[in-house]
Amino acid sequence: MTMSLMMKSLLLAGLLGCAPACLAQATSGFWVVGNHSTARCEIVTSNPLIDYTVIWFGAGPYRSLDDAKLARSTIRECPKEEPEAAGSRAPEEGGGEPG
Repeated sequence: MTMSLMMKSLLLAGLLGCAPACLAQATSGFWVVGNHSTARCEIVTSNPLIDYTVIWFGAGPYRSLDDAKLARSTIRECPKEEPEAAGSRAPEEGGGEPG
């Protein structure tokens, strides 16, 4: 066996050995995605398809949900607080009706 053929065989064996582990890493875990339709950063369990209309960014994979939550808290594009529902704010003092 020539050196070139032997190197190719070793390379192929290495790639085949890595395939299951590499594929598992690419298809499992948690991702943080920016979702235009909900105006939120969501955590999903499948590799997101970035289409720039609904899903505009994706980060991951992360090994655990806690890791994904931590990552979401550090992503600049993600809101730091959930938006309040309309009308849930208490009225300000002294702002009564004239009269």
